[in-house]
Amino acid sequence: MKPAKTRAATTLSASLVTAALLAGCQSGPGGGKPPRTEPSPSGVPHGYVEGAEETAEQQPRLVMADTRTGEIHVLDLTTEEVSPAGRAEGVRDITGDGRFAYLGTGTGVRVVDGGAWTVDHGDHVHHYRSRIRDVGEIGGGRPEHVHSDTALTAVTSGGGTRLFDRAALEDGGVGEGRPVTGRSGEGPVVPHREHLLVAGTGTARDTVEVRDRAGAPVASLTERCPRVRGEAVTRRGVVFGCSDGALLVTEEDGGFTGEKIPYGQPVDAGDRAVAFAHRPGSTTLVATAGDDAVWVLDVTERTWKKVETGPVAAANTAGEGAPLLVLTEDGTLSAYDSATGKRTASTGLLAGASPRQVAAAVIEVDTGRAYVNDVAARKVHEIDYDDDLRRARTFTLDFAPALMVETGR
Repeated sequence: MKPAKTRAATTLSASLVTAALLAGCQSGPGGGKPPRTEPSPSGVPHGYVEGAEETAEQQPRLVMADTRTGEIHVLDLTTEEVSPAGRAEGVRDITGDGRFAYLGTGTGVRVVDGGAWTVDHGDHVHHYRSRIRDVGEIGGGRPEHVHSDTALTAVTSGGGTRLFDRAALEDGGVGEGRPVTGRSGEGPVVPHREHLLVAGTGTARDTVEVRDRAGAPVASLTERCPRVRGEAVTRRGVVFGCSDGALLVTEEDGGFTGEKIPYGQPVDAGDRAVAFAHRPGSTTLVATAGDDAVWVLDVTERTWKKVETGPVAAANTAGEGAPLLVLTEDGTLSAYDSATGKRTASTGLLAGASPRQVAAAVIEVDTGRAYVNDVAARKVHEIDYDDDLRRARTFTLDFAPALMVETGR
């Protein structure tokens, strides 16, 4: 397919800003020195990444796949260009880690480098862009969980978890990966704070185990997480969904602790949170609560709130102070006040879509916009969620974006 050039329905096209490289990190946790303006002693500017361009702002991109044809494309939300990124026959699901998209097929995982990412140093961040490329395929079945840090990527499927070298992926190679051995369950493995958090272990499969990079056990958390389902990495720590609430795992001075965040009310098995959505970096998570409601988990306040919404197809939020966004099965996108549960705006977004096409939609959220894939119309809608769900831009495509994930964040 010839690459398609999209045009905005409104004139909010953002120009690509190329800034001078950020000159330096502040020294120490308190940042006692001003940023440097000269190269490091080695002659390489701080933040330099070979083969990448550092930019002043995030470079968000959408990796999309057509499940009928297997074609993969990447939409650059800054330049509005669409680029082909390979093909994955039998593709059925997609997830991302901020830079790479992982597309599940019947035989494994196709890895696509979205070519844009953000590095968070705590007191400041670096934004990069580089070329988009098809990295290769990881065998072993469709991915159930994928999590990365700066050194490792953990891919969990029905056949277990394998760890892949992050630097190799960034260089364009998948490699063989090494297995995480000695697991008794099928829970996720999350690289975090130079360790591995291995969930669903122990005789009852309700234990989160801390291991070192080599996979050797370091500790087991006292707080239990029965029937673990769903996980999310936040600035406050790693959250695991449990049958009786959530478990927040935090690290301080090399030690890991677990804190339970109970629902605070009886919750039937069919109404528990089993998959979380959130904006990367946010500490507010959302998950469906049965068929007709959404859970909002405030990790900072350690509280759950249930918002009655009607039949849910997708939900997400940008975090504290931002509305809860819910797409219902009739194709209506609504905004809710997360604190009160009151609906504040709504729009008939996916007009003409079948129930199956609405079910394929996702809501990807960043700090200023939300993106919803419209399979029936072959479009992606950019939504200004702070302006009564105004459609800021509409990208028309020549393929059906049945799967979508945002990178560059």
